[in-house]
Amino acid sequence: MTGPDGSPSAVVVVAAVVGQGTRLLVTCRPSGVHLEGYWEFPGGKVHPGETHAEALDREMREELDAGVEVLDLILETRHEYPDRVLVLCFYRCRLLGTPRPLLGQELRWVERDDLGSLRFPPADDLLIARLSASDAW
Repeated sequence: MTGPDGSPSAVVVVAAVVGQGTRLLVTCRPSGVHLEGYWEFPGGKVHPGETHAEALDREMREELDAGVEVLDLILETRHEYPDRVLVLCFYRCRLLGTPRPLLGQELRWVERDDLGSLRFPPADDLLIARLSASDAW
């Protein structure tokens, strides 16, 4: 997609930051997708007409067979890749069900202090820094 000036138009992506004690839920992007092998907070693109909460719940059900209750926006950031521009909205969420990977992706519960040891997309850098530095969850 391109904007009126020929530059890539922004794609809005929502992601669920789900905590369980001091651990956070992350998944690994499967083979054959953009940024394969990188870890991420589960979520995906917002479809036309969807609210962020609806998109997060749909994505979580499609990817992990569990819904979410969206609590609050943690961070909204914009990142430009060579081939796309993303507006990422990270939401604190509560799981509704037990997650199980449906797309062949790996799922882990990771201590906040260990987030920096995993390879996340550059678009997640600010969130990882905030989560790793914060005592509050």
